[in-house]
Amino acid sequence: MRRRATISPIALVIVLIVVIVVWFANQSGSPETPHSTPASPISATGTWYEIYFTDPKYPDNPANHHGGLDERLVAFIDRAQKTLDVADYDFDLQNVADAMVRAKNRGVRVRMVTDSDTLLNKDERVQAAFRTLRSAGIPIVDDRRPAIMHDKFTVMDGEWVETGSWNYTDGDTYHLNNWMGIFHSRELAENYTAEFQQMFSRKFGPDKSKTIAHPSIDVDGARVQNCFSPKGDCADLIVSTIDHDARRSIYFMAYSFTHDGIGKAIIDKAKAGVTVQGVFETTGSQTPFSEFGKMKKAGLDVYTDGNPWVMHHKVIIIDDHLVIAGSFNFSASANDENDENLLIIDDPSVARLFKAEFDRVFAVAKNPPAKKQSGDRREAG
Repeated sequence: MRRRATISPIALVIVLIVVIVVWFANQSGSPETPHSTPASPISATGTWYEIYFTDPKYPDNPANHHGGLDERLVAFIDRAQKTLDVADYDFDLQNVADAMVRAKNRGVRVRMVTDSDTLLNKDERVQAAFRTLRSAGIPIVDDRRPAIMHDKFTVMDGEWVETGSWNYTDGDTYHLNNWMGIFHSRELAENYTAEFQQMFSRKFGPDKSKTIAHPSIDVDGARVQNCFSPKGDCADLIVSTIDHDARRSIYFMAYSFTHDGIGKAIIDKAKAGVTVQGVFETTGSQTPFSEFGKMKKAGLDVYTDGNPWVMHHKVIIIDDHLVIAGSFNFSASANDENDENLLIIDDPSVARLFKAEFDRVFAVAKNPPAKKQSGDRREAG
């Protein structure tokens, strides 16, 4: 007869301790575990576009600052064969500066426009990046005026445009919520080249022409509207788009949202039964100038963001097919003073990408991981 196996009391105690330890480990997350927003596509590519989003993690580990939008831009610049025009508000990425120099060395005409506050910024990373460009003989033009040159775009070879909410800085890449898009359209590139040329010729703000060669573009079945401020009445275009097209849903993410006309248009749509959800960057949202308080009072489903640094998007998604996005904050200064650019893209596939990003940011806003931090606030609008 086979003898039944037995377990000693000591072994039972050890097993019980192990089970308890494992159970508690699964119930409580370690405070040292980096926080990340829910998973999202690293990239998405259509026939005429590439869309990328940042993925901020907290706590920060500088050793993990790789594989981000900066490397996407470097790869984009490394493809340039003829021309490269860079308009960027904030700038400290050495790898991007190096890529611009490589382009110059292989015969590409490389030019840059930036904001005076950035060019004079004493941060060593900023100055090192500019020194790299100057040493290679790349011309840099700054705006020299109180309002800001707030664009973030690069035009390559007269047919490709990179733009978005993302400044070319380490903080914007690895701390802030941002997006960048790469678009293949000669008409769009013509628009951005003309805007760049005016600024490179020292025509900023109200000195620029209001004329835009292709305000509306059809590209592979998608309709793209393009607007530049301060002469383009971009806020009016946003309001009219909301008024005309929003029938079912509006989702938005806003770094700065102080424009009463845009705020009223969204509140009016909510009162008419349109689903509205939104996320405001926490900084500034409690001031009387922000639309956050008005929307809260009106009962809208809006939150301040949960990114421990900065939520830097300027995005409105309408009825799952329209996306309003660019450097343009929803503010009077963006509309009336700053140099800005805006796209309104009517394409359900693009809208799905931005809605997925909204869902991530919205989830973190409802369940923030930590209090807001004070760093990475050089971005002014």
